[in-house]
Formats: sequence, C-alpha cells, structure tokens
Amino acid sequence: MPSDKDDGGWKKFLWNSEKGELLGRTGGSWFKITLFYIIFYGCLAGIFIGTIQAMMLTLSDYKPTWQDRVAPPGLTHTPRSDKAELAFTLNDVESYMSYTKALREFLAAYDDKNQTDKMKFEDCGGEPAGYRNRGDLESEQSVRKACRFSRTLLGPCSGLEDRDFGFQEGKPCLIVKLNRIVNFRPRPPASNESIPEEGQHKVQPNVIPIYCTNKKEEDAGKIGEIKYYGIGGGFPLQYYPYYGKLLHPQYLQPLVALQFTNLTMNTELRIECKVFGENINYSDKDRYQGRFDVKIQVNTL
Repeated sequence: MPSDKDDGGWKKFLWNSEKGELLGRTGGSWFKITLFYIIFYGCLAGIFIGTIQAMMLTLSDYKPTWQDRVAPPGLTHTPRSDKAELAFTLNDVESYMSYTKALREFLAAYDDKNQTDKMKFEDCGGEPAGYRNRGDLESEQSVRKACRFSRTLLGPCSGLEDRDFGFQEGKPCLIVKLNRIVNFRPRPPASNESIPEEGQHKVQPNVIPIYCTNKKEEDAGKIGEIKYYGIGGGFPLQYYPYYGKLLHPQYLQPLVALQFTNLTMNTELRIECKVFGENINYSDKDRYQGRFDVKIQVNTL
C-alpha cells in the first residue's frame, strides 16, 4: 500500500507549504527568473526595432532605393479581358457594351474638367518635346504639376463624339499606355535597325514610337489600316519623368489610341503592338513588357 508521502508528492511539487515553493521554486527564485526573461526578450525586441529603424532611415519616401533591376515599363491596353481577346458582333450592342464601358471609365480621368486647376496642371504642348524636369525627387519642392492630356488628342477614339468608340461600325479602338515607373526616362531609338521596315516612318525626335502588326504570318493582309492618335502617334517625352504618388498625385500618362479601320470580318486576328526605345526591351516571361498581343474578332452574324 503506497505511503502518504508518495500520495502527496505531486501536491508538494505544486505547492510546498513547508518551504514556500511553487512548482519547485520559491517566490524569490520566480522573481529573479521572470526579471531575467523580461530583460532578455526586451533586449531582443530592442535590437529588432533598432535594426528596422536603421533600415528605414536608408529609405526615401519619394524615390525607390534600388532600381538597378527594374524592368522596362509594361505596355497595356484598354479594354482588356482575361484572355486578351476582344470578340463582338456588329449588330449586337450587348456584345461590346462591356468594352465601351471600360473605355469610358478609363478616360473619365482625362476629362478637361478634371484638369483645370492651374496649381496642379500645366500645358506641355501639343507637339512632342523633351523631358519636363521638375527638380530632383529629394529636393525641397513639394507636389509637382502634371502635364494636361486632353481626350480630344485621341480623335475619333476619344469617346466625345462616338460613345461606342467605333465598335458599332466594326472599327474598334484600343487605348494604350506605358505603365508608370518612378524617375524613368524612356529614350527614343537611336536608329531604325530595331524597328520593322513598315514602322520606321514613325521614328521622330522626342517620341517613343509604337507600331502594331499581325502576329501570325497567315494574318498578313487581314488587319488592314491601323490609325494612331495622340501626340506624335506615340509617347512624347515631355510627360516624363514620373515623380511618384506623393509628389505627382495628379499625373496623367500620355495615351495612344489605336483604331483598326479595316479588319477582316468573321476571322480571329492576332495583333502584336510594340514600343521601341534604347532602354526598352522585351521578355519571353512577360508578354506585357514593352509589348502586348491581342486577339480581335468582329462578327457580322
């Protein structure tokens, strides 16, 4: 039969009234070990917080610290779909309503009424010009002015006169933009060597040219004429550089409108568009880096 001492062993471990011990330690011992761990973990937390604060001191609110691995800007278009396919029927408004809605919503920011504040916007000219420098990112200047970009520059693709952007006539428009990169200055091509012969006429000073053509050889001759609307038919340099959301909150990217005026009907056509510049290249891993391709099919039935 177990003794009374064995029966009370675990009870004494929890609380030994003779020695005043809780879980094998006296009050003084518990105080010392608790104080030790408070100081220990307090020091660890201090080191961690100090390291983060030191790292934060090396970062700027206005300029990315490291831009040596920033890829060239992406080239994107509106409207767009998950599969980069635009398909619609001429006499079916419902088939292209989502496209025209996306265009109207995107271009709303470019309404003239939103660019009237002279403290936030300035005229940068309707012809291509050089970079519009507004000081260094780290200078004492506050918010920088943005260049105005009127929708009227997009011609029949502005949506001001034709609310359907040519879709109802089988002449759809796409609005194209270069994605924003802080302090990036795109450089026009120095020569025509990198540009297809058919698009070499688009090279001009102070403009990043864009050129679209058939992606597949079997589509040659089926795309028809493509019209380019905007300043210089490309991306003019006076809209660069971009100073970031804090310093350039009103910034409007220059746009190029593409209108496909003579597409072959009832045929899926794959079209590729590229921008050309000395510091713009392409990647097989990113189909939107400096280019994009889109499938368009206009049905008559």
